[in-house]
Amino acid sequence: MIKEILLCEQLQQGNRKALARFISLVENEVSDYQNLLSSLTINRLIPLIGITGPPGAGKSTLLNALIKELLQQNPEAHIAVIAVDPTSPFTKGSLLGDRLRMSDHFNDERVYIRSLATRGALGGLAAKTLEITDVLRAAKFDYIFVETVGVGQSEVEIASLADTTVVVMVPESGDDIQTLKAGIMEIADVFVINKSDREGAERMMKHLHSALHEKPLTTWQIPVIKTMALKGEGITELIDKIKTHQQHSHPESRTDMIAEHAYRIIQNQRMQNISIKKLSEALSSEIEKEDFNIYKFTKKYYT
Repeated sequence: MIKEILLCEQLQQGNRKALARFISLVENEVSDYQNLLSSLTINRLIPLIGITGPPGAGKSTLLNALIKELLQQNPEAHIAVIAVDPTSPFTKGSLLGDRLRMSDHFNDERVYIRSLATRGALGGLAAKTLEITDVLRAAKFDYIFVETVGVGQSEVEIASLADTTVVVMVPESGDDIQTLKAGIMEIADVFVINKSDREGAERMMKHLHSALHEKPLTTWQIPVIKTMALKGEGITELIDKIKTHQQHSHPESRTDMIAEHAYRIIQNQRMQNISIKKLSEALSSEIEKEDFNIYKFTKKYYT
């Protein structure tokens, strides 16, 4: 117990080794990891920004440019990045692709980058992302970014996690706007057209504005920003829009977000001792019975 208390104290003092150790304990669900999480003082005022969008949109390059600009604006800032990568078929760990693309900041003590493997999780996020972002909010950071794996329309899960969701697209996506309306089009707080020097950027801008006009009016008018991340163009404007959106956050939306988080925690805890293997073993002796009823069988697991 003393070790756990010491680990929490070191984490909240900004110790990076303690942070890495804490995240590993949570990610691997070691014994009593929930008690560790319960001991944290979580600062929910730290901005959590989600970066999402289809594969090839340049999310990692854009994030690299955002970090660079934020550190130029405030050299004392500390930034954390959760880069959700595909799972390696061999090690079941992260492929670390995003770490390689953000190599400019890899040795910067002000920037903490952690790659998480999806491990089969849907929605573009790793299964433990919720808990790990709370660990980061207990450490000393000024900004937290979560970059999703890039699987297209299913990446809507980020909206229930991030205070501000940035959807990154490219000019070639212009013909797909109608398709995207029901998916990631619905979760954006800020739209970015990256690689805007390519042909079709203006057409893409018109498509997005047209789609946004069909959305119900709210106090926050979703901006569309053109960037060229490799050249650093449009990055300052994007940061300004992110900061402005943070100021537009409503208490009820934050409550809804935390309620979603609470629901997932409760759901995970209730499912902790249930697995397909265990269900299969229990079913093997029941399924052959003439009066077998799957609803009756499953009821004992949730009542």
